[in-house]
Amino acid sequence: MRQVCFALALLLSASFAGAKDSKQVTMQGCVSKASGDYTLMKQDPAMTYELQATGKIKLSHYLGQRVEVTGTTSPSMATSSDAITKAGAPSPVTLTISSIKTVSNECTVNSVR
Repeated sequence: MRQVCFALALLLSASFAGAKDSKQVTMQGCVSKASGDYTLMKQDPAMTYELQATGKIKLSHYLGQRVEVTGTTSPSMATSSDAITKAGAPSPVTLTISSIKTVSNECTVNSVR
């Protein structure tokens, strides 16, 4: 019984630790795809986010577009050595999107902000 209580306490503390690392944000950037994952590339400051969609959001519809997204950031869980080899390094941050809208149908170097 003690082991079950300890395991439950450990699980709950890990959940709370992850929750305090998350942050609600709104930002603009360009949607791309690398190693099978959708990413948001932001220029100022330069950052790439691994995208996770919630609800009925279909990220494939926004591929190659400049978008504005609102969502929650959290440390990335990407640890696959295959992903690291293909992309150079996994994104350190996952952005779980709650809303997305197109700002421009095309992404250029100057439009990534």
